[in-house]
Amino acid sequence: MREKILAPSLLAADFSKLEKEISDVARAGAKYLHLDVMDGAFVPSISFGMPVIKSLRKNTDLVFDVHLMIENPLRYIEDFRRCGADIICVHAEADRHLDRTLNAIKQSGAKAALALNPATDIDSVRYALSLCDMVLLMSVNPGFGGQKYIGYVTEKIKRLADLREACGLDFDIEVDGGINLDNVSSVISAGANVIVAGSAVFGEQTYQNACKFMDVLNER
Repeated sequence: MREKILAPSLLAADFSKLEKEISDVARAGAKYLHLDVMDGAFVPSISFGMPVIKSLRKNTDLVFDVHLMIENPLRYIEDFRRCGADIICVHAEADRHLDRTLNAIKQSGAKAALALNPATDIDSVRYALSLCDMVLLMSVNPGFGGQKYIGYVTEKIKRLADLREACGLDFDIEVDGGINLDNVSSVISAGANVIVAGSAVFGEQTYQNACKFMDVLNER
């Protein structure tokens, strides 16, 4: 059975007290920190980049799960790895040469992850799955926090888990977008084992919220 991992999304944190926010989720049992890098081109928003990640790396041992929502990500793989990325995730929709990029991530020493937008068919990347340490299924349209979970993604999670087994592959399934305490159990039951949560974790009671998620993950 795969380990269930909470990956709080830093984009929803209070940036005036990042060190405390990160400490709180780590203390609660989160093992990953999900870092959304947005370029204003692939998605409408602009978030943060390499200087922020590099500075945060000094303050925590959490696994840095860096989600690149950027065009042509191959240009920056080595840079993000040097800044402290442990997992580098690129979008199928933003890269014309996925095989090359996923191999470049592995060669950098990071784990390679591939993200799919809600409407992107899994079959379109079937031949790239053997290169993946993790596949991220977006359950909202990327670019903004606080969106509602898109229901049909649950079936997509099941299909990806079935395909993984049928092909004898070994990658984690991560889900990102609109996940809260009301729907996280169904997401896990469908086959996901890495759970990204932003606004449902970070807030006035970050530690308590993260603990509640960990309780659910540990029960499954």
